[in-house]
Amino acid sequence: MSASPSQTPVYPAADLPDFEAMSDDDFRGRVRRFVADAYPDIPRFVQRRLHWDEVKPWYMALSRAGWICPTWPREWGGMALGPGKHLVLIEEFERHGCARVHDIGPVMLGPLLMKYGTEAQKAFYLPRILSGEDIWAQGYSEPDAGSDLADVRTEAVRDGEEWVIDGQKTWTTLGMDANRIFILARTDKTVKKQAGISFLLVPMDAAGITVRPIRNLEGHAEFCEVFFDAVRVPADSLVGEENQGWAIAKALLGHERVFIGAPRLSGNALARLRHLAEARGVFGDPALRDRYTRLKMDVDDLADLFETYVDKLRGGEAIGPDVAMLKIFQSELYQRISEEMMELAGESAALREPEGGDPKLHAAGTWLAARPTTIFGGSTEVMRNMMARYVLDLPPG
Repeated sequence: MSASPSQTPVYPAADLPDFEAMSDDDFRGRVRRFVADAYPDIPRFVQRRLHWDEVKPWYMALSRAGWICPTWPREWGGMALGPGKHLVLIEEFERHGCARVHDIGPVMLGPLLMKYGTEAQKAFYLPRILSGEDIWAQGYSEPDAGSDLADVRTEAVRDGEEWVIDGQKTWTTLGMDANRIFILARTDKTVKKQAGISFLLVPMDAAGITVRPIRNLEGHAEFCEVFFDAVRVPADSLVGEENQGWAIAKALLGHERVFIGAPRLSGNALARLRHLAEARGVFGDPALRDRYTRLKMDVDDLADLFETYVDKLRGGEAIGPDVAMLKIFQSELYQRISEEMMELAGESAALREPEGGDPKLHAAGTWLAARPTTIFGGSTEVMRNMMARYVLDLPPG
């Protein structure tokens, strides 16, 4: 890292309009025109996460337009979108079937560095996220510390002007594509587990790092394991104070769980369910319409619940443990819709590729994509325990 506080770049926003001043309808129309003009010749409506070499053209198109970091403030090159406009952007990208870019840097690390990072860290890392020079992975989960992240065992020991890291991370999304990773590491074993964790930035090409892809049920390597064997990073790789990483992780998880609970996954799955039913000529069947209507009512209820948390974010309110309710609702509803698709698809449910090449008819793809949603971002069991303990004030079982 070579930047100094005096070198902090300023990104003029002269070429971008004030998106927040637009009505939602006007902004939605602008997003639709942008996608029509700028979306590259890459797959749409894919159920899997594309790798960097596949999705890079879309990332770079967004970068050139100043749209790659929607929620960042203008002074750091962002669109300065509030939660409402951000949701419109996400909805339109989903409606057009836009591939999801590698967004851990823009969505997770960038805002975190703005709040907790040094001026030198912001000056060095933020422009590299904007330009696509740095693609980040999130190193949180471990074999024995998934939803309960406070149990992390990856260890970082201070040795002069360096940290020495040993341990393992797993279920690292697209870690094989990243050139940098941020991790939670234990830096003090003498205190309670939440108090001895630090947040570190690590280059993926550092000596001692090994990456091993993990293939999922569809045969895609979306996740990987990352092993750290005496990996050395400079002392200024620490974000925030030593042993204060848990507070940083919690801030990130609260925001992440709001958007993990967004209704877009269930809403899109419901649209695919209707598309499949219409393609098979059975959407008029009364029994199917009854089940479809019940699912649609649940999606509408989820959207209302989601808006209550978006309003909290708009008002700068803290997100409490009750956000677990949103994540549980979304993930279980998504799975129920995918199961209805599998039932409707009949013998086609066994196909690894969609009928006629139409990804909206791919019941198995939707079903498989829905399986891990009750695990990532905090498993349903852990989320229910959070609700019981911190919201309902029930005694430990």
